[in-house]
Amino acid sequence: MKTKFQKLNKNELLSKNQSLFTIAFLLISSILFAQNTLSGKVVDAKGKPITGANIYIDGTYDGATSAENGEFSFTTETKGNQILIVSFLIYETSTTSIDVANYKNQTIKLKENVNSLDAVIITAGTMESGDKARVSVLKPLDIVTTAGSAGNIIAALQTLPGTQSVGEDGRLFVRGGEASETQTFVDGVRVSQPYGASVQNLPTRGRFSPFLFSGIAFSTGGYSAEYGEALSSVLLLNTQDEPDQNKTDIAMMTVGLGVGNTQKWKKSSLSVNVNYINLAPYQAAVKQDVDWNRPYQSLSGESVYRYHFKNGIFKLYTAFDTSKIDLNQKNINFENPIRVNLVNNNFYLNTVYNGTFGSNWQITSGLSYGYSNNKKDIDLAHINDDENAAHLKLKLRKSLSNRVKLSFGADYFITKYSEDFQDNLPPTITNEYDSNIAAIYAETEVSFSSKLAAKVGLRASNNSLLDETALAPRISLGYKVAKNSQFSLAYGDFTQTPVVDYIKYSKYHQFESEKAAHYILNFQYNKTGRTFRAEAYYKDYSNLVKYDTQTIQYNSVFSNDGTGYAKGLDIFWRDSKLYKNLEYWISYSYIDTKRDYKNFPTSATPDFVADQTLSVVTKYFVTDWKSQISLTNSFSTGRPYNNPNETKFMNGKTKSYNSLSLSWAYLLTTQKILYFSVSNVLGTQNVFGYDYAKNPDATGTYNRQAITPTADRFFFIGFFWTISQNKNENQLKNL
Repeated sequence: MKTKFQKLNKNELLSKNQSLFTIAFLLISSILFAQNTLSGKVVDAKGKPITGANIYIDGTYDGATSAENGEFSFTTETKGNQILIVSFLIYETSTTSIDVANYKNQTIKLKENVNSLDAVIITAGTMESGDKARVSVLKPLDIVTTAGSAGNIIAALQTLPGTQSVGEDGRLFVRGGEASETQTFVDGVRVSQPYGASVQNLPTRGRFSPFLFSGIAFSTGGYSAEYGEALSSVLLLNTQDEPDQNKTDIAMMTVGLGVGNTQKWKKSSLSVNVNYINLAPYQAAVKQDVDWNRPYQSLSGESVYRYHFKNGIFKLYTAFDTSKIDLNQKNINFENPIRVNLVNNNFYLNTVYNGTFGSNWQITSGLSYGYSNNKKDIDLAHINDDENAAHLKLKLRKSLSNRVKLSFGADYFITKYSEDFQDNLPPTITNEYDSNIAAIYAETEVSFSSKLAAKVGLRASNNSLLDETALAPRISLGYKVAKNSQFSLAYGDFTQTPVVDYIKYSKYHQFESEKAAHYILNFQYNKTGRTFRAEAYYKDYSNLVKYDTQTIQYNSVFSNDGTGYAKGLDIFWRDSKLYKNLEYWISYSYIDTKRDYKNFPTSATPDFVADQTLSVVTKYFVTDWKSQISLTNSFSTGRPYNNPNETKFMNGKTKSYNSLSLSWAYLLTTQKILYFSVSNVLGTQNVFGYDYAKNPDATGTYNRQAITPTADRFFFIGFFWTISQNKNENQLKNL
């Protein structure tokens, strides 16, 4: 009898064997090619789900995107330990080592990316502009299209809060500080003589042409430990890294001529401009309240050479100017005018290298040299002074992590000054000094989150002339309270060598550095096309120079016993969204400041300070007229002055200052512009202060004369022509 198995035919046995083989193959495949399921949830630092995060295994295509609730799930054929990457826009990318077989229902917490576009930036005391600025307050274009600025960087900056417009001087006065308390830097290296030559009660101008610069940072206090020898402010001018094309600029003006040329090659470029100013034709047409023997003349030029290396850029900036002033000045103490004849020659050279090396290191090295010579004749007195100044700089910077950045470096300032004075007859008196200041600094930037950041620095300097060493801590914080709003705090100690008027007598007297401490609270709102800033500050001055004579002289008794303070509020609003083709900004400043320095008998507000200032700047492009029209109105309350006919010191106050300026740029063709401007359109009779006689007259009265502008208005007409391959390029940005 056959069994059941014996009854199976050949085909049935074959079918059974195939089934067994398939089962065995699937079993082996499931072992060799097993798929693992990964799952979890992506959340932010507060535990809120993140939608749309990208999750994947490094080196594979296995991954998923988080759902609305932050959850994700996907399978992978990888096994063992793998790298799981999670990324999303404004968060730091997460990289985690995992075991794929056991990675289920895990929570991934992403940190905010502190380098995101809307992350907090520390803005206390600093207003930046240019292509690299995170928040633009005053663009380089604004410098030269602001009515009343006449292409002068300093005049345009005087429309910003925190500055004082001192019309008889022309330099930059910031938050109760004198002009000498502001230092100027080109590409991070100091300019020792940033202003043109001038004489008493005639305003000067900044030496630099705006069109070579791509960015500006103007700090009214609390600045980085990188910068020293400035009590109140630093102005940072950054030259262009790369011009856009070859071009030639030609300018024909009522006050002179100008020409500029830019050549661009594969790795390098060169920009050069030369200007000649002669006020003789202008003064023949417009009456001046100045008795000129020879109208003002100057010849100046600048150049920037750039070379791009594989890991950096080298820039060489040079500038020169020579100017002549010869006039007769009225003086309340003399019956006849005093002749003042001044010839100034100035040269400035600046070399900077910015690059990278090694593992994410950045380096900046620079050297500047400035030479200034003044030959001045004041009636029968002859003065000849020379200043040679150099600055050497090295700065290193490294990102230790995405949240921590370290920078440190060293400075060395060298100044040699000599003045020869001869009054009618020999002998010649020589006053001179040699100053060497060595400094090192370190600064750390820490981003705790995209909402909170801090910067802490320390600067140490040694002054060989004063025989002293100073430590200056600096700290600032920034906290973002909303998407477009943030607060900043800053504190810093600052020191500066006394000005040349004092320090040239250092062989007779021992001086100390003057000091100031800054405390700043800042709020800033910034949204596309609109910026609002409000900043409160307090400055505490100490070690200011005092002397006991009516004027500064070698036998004055000097001391560093002077003190002072400045406190106030600055407000700035800029808007380009209100109306098409219209842009405007409003600056308001209030300051309360007093000093006991110089020969002051008591603490008082200095004569260059107005307690309230207001500037309104508007720019409107009229398409149908092919014109840009700009209006600037500057207002300030009266400034104090000392009236010796009264018993109280600094008891007088001038009337309020007001000046409305207008400019009009008309495009004859795209590359040819006719430009017209007039300052103080309304002809307001402004008074800057008063000079009093040193001695009373027969009635016991001290007579005075008003310090006023050289003319009620200043007119300017210019024709500007750009020649380039790009037919849309013009000099509108340079006016």
